[in-house]
Amino acid sequence: MSEVRILGVMVESRTTAAQAVQDILTKYGCSIRTRLGLHTLELEDCENCGLIILELTGSQEECMRLENELWKLDNVKVQKMVF
Repeated sequence: MSEVRILGVMVESRTTAAQAVQDILTKYGCSIRTRLGLHTLELEDCENCGLIILELTGSQEECMRLENELWKLDNVKVQKMVF
């Protein structure tokens, strides 16, 4: 069985960081097998933070480049799981 890599990306300020995150995810789109976005919706407005869960594919080097670019963004935190 091959390695399974999961990234959790917490976007703490969607209004300021969402476009930069989206640009990076688009750049590395061929390395993303699964993408799941989660955020809390309130009746009047939604929260300004969100969680993106990514299942990665491809080379370890490419996945590390994706992770490092996300880490450089303000208001974004990244956690990794490898199985």
